[in-house]
Amino acid sequence: MEIKHLGGWVYYVEDQSHLKDDTVGKWMFFFEPGDETPAKLCQKAVESGVVGIAKHTDDYVARLKGSGVTCFYLNIDDIDAHKKVITFFLEHDLIQKTKTGKLYNIGFKLNDQTRAGEYGNDFKPKLTLDQLVDLHTGEWIAG
Repeated sequence: MEIKHLGGWVYYVEDQSHLKDDTVGKWMFFFEPGDETPAKLCQKAVESGVVGIAKHTDDYVARLKGSGVTCFYLNIDDIDAHKKVITFFLEHDLIQKTKTGKLYNIGFKLNDQTRAGEYGNDFKPKLTLDQLVDLHTGEWIAG
C-alpha cells in the first residue's frame, strides 16, 4: 500500500484499476480535527481489501475548516463493494444515529457530482443508505 500526502489530503492506495471514471464515487464520514482514527481506518480498509483507495483530509486542513472528511472509493454499480464498505462503516460505528437509534440515511456521492460543485442542499445522492440496509436494524437488504 502506498500512502501519499497531496493537496490537503492523505491517500491510501493499493489498487484503483477497477474504478470506472463515469461510475466512481465515495461513501464518506466526517471527523473532528486531531482525531487519528480516520488514518487508522483508511489504512485498515485498504490493507484488508475493503476498498482499493481511501483518503482523508490532512490534520492541517481539518483544523482550518473545523472538521475533516474521509472518503472510501468504489463504483456505484458494484453491490459487493458497497456491502464491504457499509459493513466496515457499521462495524466501526462510522454512521451516525438519530436519538431513537436509527441510522442516518447517508448518501453515496459520485465524483462527477463533486466536480459539478454539488454540496450541501445542492447534493442529491443517486444512492442512499436506505436502499442497501434497513436503517432501524442495520441489516443488509440489497443484493
